[in-house]
Amino acid sequence: MSESALTVNGEPRSLDDVATHTTALDWLRGRGLSGSKEGCAEGECGACAMLLATPSADGGTTWTPVNACLVPVYALDGQEIVTAEGLGDRDHLHPVQEKLAEAGGSQCGYCTPGFVCSMAGEYYRADRPSTQESTGTCAEHGPNGFDLHALSGNLCRCTGYRPIRDAAYALGSPEDDDPLRQRLAQPAPAAVATDVEVGGSRFVRPASLEDTLRILRDEPDALLVAGSTDWGVEVNLRGRRAPFVVAIEQLDELRGLTVTDEAIEIGAALSLSEVEKRLGDTVPLLAELLPQFASRLIRNRATFGGNLGTGSPIGDTPPALLALGARLVLASAGPDDGIVEREVELSDYFTGYRQTIRQPGELIRSVRIPRPLARVKAFHKIAKRRFDDISSVAVAFALDIDGGVVTAAKIGLGGVAATPLRALATEAALVGRPWSIETIRAASEVLGAEGTPMSDHRASAEYRALMLNTALLKLYSRYPAPDMDSSIESKEVPV
Repeated sequence: MSESALTVNGEPRSLDDVATHTTALDWLRGRGLSGSKEGCAEGECGACAMLLATPSADGGTTWTPVNACLVPVYALDGQEIVTAEGLGDRDHLHPVQEKLAEAGGSQCGYCTPGFVCSMAGEYYRADRPSTQESTGTCAEHGPNGFDLHALSGNLCRCTGYRPIRDAAYALGSPEDDDPLRQRLAQPAPAAVATDVEVGGSRFVRPASLEDTLRILRDEPDALLVAGSTDWGVEVNLRGRRAPFVVAIEQLDELRGLTVTDEAIEIGAALSLSEVEKRLGDTVPLLAELLPQFASRLIRNRATFGGNLGTGSPIGDTPPALLALGARLVLASAGPDDGIVEREVELSDYFTGYRQTIRQPGELIRSVRIPRPLARVKAFHKIAKRRFDDISSVAVAFALDIDGGVVTAAKIGLGGVAATPLRALATEAALVGRPWSIETIRAASEVLGAEGTPMSDHRASAEYRALMLNTALLKLYSRYPAPDMDSSIESKEVPV
């Protein structure tokens, strides 16, 4: 067993004898760092936000805001975090804290430490333009280059967002002697192998994928955890406990991203924020999806592997990946302790409600998206809020149109059956037919009958069917011209 420790606000803190299910938030508050608050315990309010030192592309560090309420504290073994207390105090306020105070951005103050940490993450963003460099403003970007979506996971119930926005837009650039700015030039802490057992429960971070697969072969009931944005909710709200947790989000073998002429391969443990940044517009359908996936705080931890591994019928990524014709690479330990892989169609992966073809001892290693990509694409997410919400219905389209005729179509659906699914009947109703309003109306009736939607607190079955029925009309309004194929330019770019 290794000795576990975490650097908090520049000081090492021991993790010894902490229960393995303990979240970073509970651990911080138990040690007197009560600036981090519990508002929802499911990653929706941001009151618990903290800054995590993560690797940057140039070998330095990025201060990445994450929800402390969801992260198992042992997942931070060997890592470095900064809380609101580490940014400043009443005698020496951090620039973010100063601007919030000046703008009146805090009333009761409960949410303020979380806003401070998320705002500080954007303040230190390496590619944020300075006030002098910024070329203009829009509704969601300030004259200083501040992206308000950095605060999309932070909620305030009493202050109102205008003074918080004003504070964000008044920020300048960090001074050269700012310690947290200087820290960006140094490497982030490397992942460390972890193996702790407390009270009969065990938490392990293996050193390699081979070690992970051997553990899963010997302990097939072990719980795999990557970003913990799903499991953390189970721990907090449902009191779930796992006797054996295996953390995989820092395994190098699961964090690759490669682009070739034939395919785009995304490591299962790469965070969605990293995918979003590194892919850019290379996969336009994902570029539409990712900004709508929960909040920045969640995307900074959530992964494709986790979203697919749960088998949930309402995950946002499966419909888009189904429309893209994605395949999954599943890995397991071989008889000689090597790695055995098999590749499966995502459309064959889901077998029932939260059930998949993944066998005991297997994990998702990567997602493969074949190229070339369809040129007509769209992701429709129907939810009660624009951002930071779970879909009632999700529809993803990927079509090719040549000479005014639909030559290929893939449509992925979520929230309308026990599993994510392909709208095969609708695809058949489109392929080989002219891209016209008559075709769209006929295919819309087919799409409205796809799946077996149910009624719950998010939406009724009738509403879900109606949203399916209108989805193609919405797509057609975006791409209306029969000869549109000649005007569509592929947005694929090199990575």
